[in-house]
Amino acid sequence: MEFTLLGAVLFAVLPLYGVLYWEARRGNAASCTKNLWDIALAGVIAGVFVGRLAAMIGDGVNPITHPADMVLIRGGVATGPAAVAGIATVAWLGREELWPVFDGLAAAALAGLGGWHAGCVVRDACLGTASDLPWAVAQDGSTVTRHPVEMYAALGLFAGAIVIAVWRQRGRPAPAVPAGLALAWASAVRLLTEPLRPNLSGGPIAWYVLGFVAGFALALWAWNRHRHGRSAGNAPVGD
Repeated sequence: MEFTLLGAVLFAVLPLYGVLYWEARRGNAASCTKNLWDIALAGVIAGVFVGRLAAMIGDGVNPITHPADMVLIRGGVATGPAAVAGIATVAWLGREELWPVFDGLAAAALAGLGGWHAGCVVRDACLGTASDLPWAVAQDGSTVTRHPVEMYAALGLFAGAIVIAVWRQRGRPAPAVPAGLALAWASAVRLLTEPLRPNLSGGPIAWYVLGFVAGFALALWAWNRHRHGRSAGNAPVGD
């Protein structure tokens, strides 16, 4: 048995913290990086736990009788429940300064998700559907080359993290807009790459559509409020 879930989590938390650190040094993150890091880490733990639990139950594995499977990546992590649990945890812990917390974590969260997908290298789960493209890769012992779909997702999410981090550094986006766009971006990346994943059920498309619509609607609402002088609030997170 290979305990690879923890390795994938490490791939996620390192870029997450790296972006928080980078933003804080340039003065455009919330005032206390440690507070954001603590909140983000709690969100990651809650998301992975709930998502893994949901995946086990969906595969018919009893988490009570098979507790060791919680740290095995056999069935992966259920994306929708994981996202909901992570967002809910961040919202609860940052409830006193909700939008500054979400905006402060927007770019870092995309980087962390990108790292999670890049963690496919330790899970041996990077490949998707068959492809003849020059960069397609074959699994060991196979002559069929496949899309490195998890790396596509990682690159897309890292690109989103860079765009939002630089945007927040060079401009002053309306409160809640970065958070909404980050959610929409992450959902769009997963939605676009889902057809390249070898999934008989087609994947949780509804979750990605819901995430994109909710994120875009949040960004549009926040931008409209800001344009009419009704800010959603942008006080910094205290030490």
